[in-house]
Amino acid sequence: MEIKNMVTMVARSGRQLQRYNKGHRQVVGCIPYRIKGNKEQNLEDALEVLVISAQRKGKGMLFPKGGWESDESINEAALRETMEEAGVFGTLECLLGTWHFKSKTNGSLREGYMFPLLVKGQLDFWPEKDIRQRVWVSVPMAKEVCQQPWMKEALDLLVKRLESTTTMNDEEPI
Repeated sequence: MEIKNMVTMVARSGRQLQRYNKGHRQVVGCIPYRIKGNKEQNLEDALEVLVISAQRKGKGMLFPKGGWESDESINEAALRETMEEAGVFGTLECLLGTWHFKSKTNGSLREGYMFPLLVKGQLDFWPEKDIRQRVWVSVPMAKEVCQQPWMKEALDLLVKRLESTTTMNDEEPI
C-alpha cells in the first residue's frame, strides 16, 4: 500500500503558548488560492479560494486560522494553521492586513492577521480531516458562504492585489 500526501503532525491544542496583545488573543490565518484557466480569462473567474467548515456544526465556512503561539513566527503560525485545518501547503505571500473583531464563540476580543497562500499542494490526510470539510470555490461563492466579515474584507484585498499584479504584468514595457 502506497501512502502519499500525508502529514504526520497532529493539531496543536491548548492555550498555554497563546499570544495576546493588550487583551486581544492573536490569531493568524491564510486565504489559500489558486488560479485556474487561461490568461484571457477574467481574474475573478479564474481565481479559486479554499474555504473550510467551522468546527462547530452549522457555523458556516471560513478561511483557515487559529492561535499564534509564542514559540513560532507569524509566518510559521499561518502555515501551521493552514496545514492543520485545510491540509494544503504553498507559497506564503505578504500580509494582507490586521483586523480587530469579537469572537463569535464567546465575545472575547481578537486581533487577526491574514496572508494569501498560493497553493502548491493538497494533502489527502491532514490533522483536522475528520472534523472539517474543505471546498474550492469562486470568489463570489466564498463571499456568500463565509461567516466572518473581516475575512470577506481580507478576500477583497487579495483580489485587488492580484488584479493590480496582473495589470502590471500585462503592461507593455516602454
